Amino acid sequence: MSARIVYIEDEAEMIDLVRIILGRKGFEVIGAMDGQEGLNKINEQKPDLVLLDLMMPGMDGWDVYHQIKANRETQHVPVIIVTARALNIDRILGLEIAKVNDYLSKPFTPQELIESVQKVLNSQQDSSSSNP
Repeated sequence: MSARIVYIEDEAEMIDLVRIILGRKGFEVIGAMDGQEGLNKINEQKPDLVLLDLMMPGMDGWDVYHQIKANRETQHVPVIIVTARALNIDRILGLEIAKVNDYLSKPFTPQELIESVQKVLNSQQDSSSSNP
């Protein structure tokens, strides 16, 4: 069974690119163009993973992330931050303080994206199989 991924990103071209890259590996990618649409898709689709851009108009990525983690239905869903904000402080905030599952800086290579997605999904499977 292929993993279902919701990608919340305000640039349609990025969603299409990620859909092509991950689609070749058998993943289903569902795009959302803003934070509220993304939260709706997460609640409807029950994805295995969320790819989340930080800089979006309206509700930014951190607001979306906190709403995902505050909801009992979605708090277990792993999140990879995908952003052009490549400052070390953002990475530290994401990985150490907010406890996101991974952090990808744009631009990234297809291989970096695939490796990050597979690493996070594999670690989720490992932790769920060791916690019956």
